[in-house]
Amino acid sequence: MDIALVCEGLQFPEGPIAMADGSVILTEIQGKTLTRVTPDGKRETIADLGGGPNGAAIGPDGAVYITNNGGSFAYHEVNGINIPGATPAGYTGGSIQRVDLKTGAVTTLYTEVGGKRLEGPNDLVFDKHGGMWFTEHGTTTPTGRNYGGLCYAAPDGSKITRLREGLISPNGVGLSPDEKTVYAADTYLGRLWAFDVASPGGLAEPPPFQPGRVVCNLPGYQLLDSLAVEAGGKVCVATIINGGVTAFDPNGSTEHFPFPDLLCTNIVFGGADMRDAWVTASGTGKLYKCRWPRPGLKLNFNA
Repeated sequence: MDIALVCEGLQFPEGPIAMADGSVILTEIQGKTLTRVTPDGKRETIADLGGGPNGAAIGPDGAVYITNNGGSFAYHEVNGINIPGATPAGYTGGSIQRVDLKTGAVTTLYTEVGGKRLEGPNDLVFDKHGGMWFTEHGTTTPTGRNYGGLCYAAPDGSKITRLREGLISPNGVGLSPDEKTVYAADTYLGRLWAFDVASPGGLAEPPPFQPGRVVCNLPGYQLLDSLAVEAGGKVCVATIINGGVTAFDPNGSTEHFPFPDLLCTNIVFGGADMRDAWVTASGTGKLYKCRWPRPGLKLNFNA
């Protein structure tokens, strides 16, 4: 696979969105901004978001929606690689934000769910009904881990629910092509979960004593980050330590595509045939582009 460098010097890039004009909008978690990268690698700041803007997606109204982790990571450098660490003291929670692309105006839609502060919102995807599935990654404290969950929310700020609790570290989230399954990648388990959708914003009862179905656990020490889904149903998850992207077939088989960064954090598909793929290499602050062997799934909304 030929990989081209599009941009470097980014402050822990995540949440890429492939735009119709060929640019990529992404978040810079450490830089606390929503940024546009043009095809020639130039950067412009769309909005200053504060906290730790993580996932990003176009909603049904053409605005960008952000899962902001609220600054749940402290960063440090190890051998030239930028590493996200434990949650800083004083962390108070994250939020769901909306950014108007025409004006750059930022609106905070949600800061809590069920009376509890959001715990490290991480990634999101919109279904065909216009609602957003998103993950709470949880946080790491000196005494242990605060677990995360899987949530669903309306883009107008009117309703938010948590469908699953007690997930160790849910990160990337995506929908199957028929939207009958929600996938969530668990970072520390190296596991891809599948949750059966019963209705818009509703999940079916899981198997006994399990939050959902296990698609696959990666062998050895591999960590999972955010993801995108192929048109044929494979789930492509950015992979940490074994740097690159791992494509999971729903039957549990996998295929790995290496990229030159230990901390690959996300992938997005675009282009006329949906075979252009952009990957955020966050440890080195770079954005790469390549031609994927199969077309990605076109998302429900774009701009």
